[in-house]
Amino acid sequence: MVTPSQGSRRKISWDLVRAGCVTLVMLYHSTTVSVEFHPEIEPRTFYFPYQVGASLLLAISAYFACVTIGRGTVFRYWWGRLARLLPAFVGGSVIIFLLTRAYYIEGWYWPTTRDLVEHLLMLWHWAPQRFEFIDVAHWTVPLQLMGFTAAALLYRSRWGHGNRIVWVLWLAVLLPILQWPIRVSDPEPLYRILVDGFGLHRWHMFVAGVAIWLWAIKRRLSDAHFAVLLATCMFAQWLHTFAPNAEGVLVPDVGSSVGVSLGLCVIAFVARGPDWDAVVPQALRRPIQWYAGISYGVYLMHQSLGHMVVRRLQDLGAPTTVQTLGMLVTGVLLGWMLTRMVEQPAYRYLMELHDRFLPVRKPAVTAA
Repeated sequence: MVTPSQGSRRKISWDLVRAGCVTLVMLYHSTTVSVEFHPEIEPRTFYFPYQVGASLLLAISAYFACVTIGRGTVFRYWWGRLARLLPAFVGGSVIIFLLTRAYYIEGWYWPTTRDLVEHLLMLWHWAPQRFEFIDVAHWTVPLQLMGFTAAALLYRSRWGHGNRIVWVLWLAVLLPILQWPIRVSDPEPLYRILVDGFGLHRWHMFVAGVAIWLWAIKRRLSDAHFAVLLATCMFAQWLHTFAPNAEGVLVPDVGSSVGVSLGLCVIAFVARGPDWDAVVPQALRRPIQWYAGISYGVYLMHQSLGHMVVRRLQDLGAPTTVQTLGMLVTGVLLGWMLTRMVEQPAYRYLMELHDRFLPVRKPAVTAA
């Protein structure tokens, strides 16, 4: 098991991975999604077409859920996850809503107050064809909330301990695979609502994160067992990427599948492998840690407003590389502001509120 000193030495490794994943998300949204969503935006000189970063962030969330869930009470763990995710999500959504309307681009999506309410209720997660996104990048938030809640419930039950958790992982990764033929056969709307609402097609990323923890930290999975389970998660990811092409034929996104698979191997290597501090220059450590520390805010803020920056820069005649760079810089600056002004203070306040009303009871000291 990793000791605190080992965990601190490896922190730069995790910061690198987290920062890298968020950067991949922004590159995909700035060079590919921007053009797909808004055809009048000219094709990028640099093109990154792989959906990799957001999926890997789900696996990282599952891994750290396992690492932290035993620290303190289960309710405090669950409350802390909500305190970290929800205030920033609400604050970021409201800011995006206001700025999208204030700097509206003719012909683009005009969000209404009803759209904002539906977005904050995450109704699009259950019926994306009916309810609008204020920002499509926010699709990971309800999945993380459900994942953290499931982790808390499992930890409190007998199924979250011993060998039973391994059976739960196999069920969670095999069930979506077995129902995949139904998913792609134009099923009934109620089926799609339940499957999409509970995120069955993404469960394998949470399974991968937990499996890495069991293998790398707890050493409760053999190398062979871990390899088979992780390979099954990679297969589930490959199935997930199937989508109709121009002729209506289902084809997989091989590049994204390979990228996610390689990313999972990197996460496993970081969790169990050697220290990376030796290869990271001292001068880069603080910037990397700072960037990783605001990564959730960057993730929430970069897409919709970043696309507006791309379009405005295009109208001014800026080269496509400058447009992409403008979106990246905008995401980082807005993410930093959201982290400092909303995420961090809200988290501190909510945790202090919890500890005030539900203080941790120290064990009684008995006389010798």
